[in-house]
Amino acid sequence: MQKSLIEWGGWYGTISIITAFALSSFSVIKPTDLLYQILNFTGAAGIVAVSFYKRVYQSGILNLIWAIIALVAIMKIIF
Repeated sequence: MQKSLIEWGGWYGTISIITAFALSSFSVIKPTDLLYQILNFTGAAGIVAVSFYKRVYQSGILNLIWAIIALVAIMKIIF
């Protein structure tokens, strides 16, 4: 069950980050929008989970940094 949940988290992360990028690229949302940053943060978190579970540390570190950047942006937007 845990493996399946982590796999779904990884797929969610992939779809979430691609969705954020596509919506931004086609001017549906802006990078300064909360939705854009939430999609990036939650997407990166999903990829971090599956990456570390599978011991793919390069992707895990990249997405950990991605998530931190998105979290700082979210805080900036909210506060």
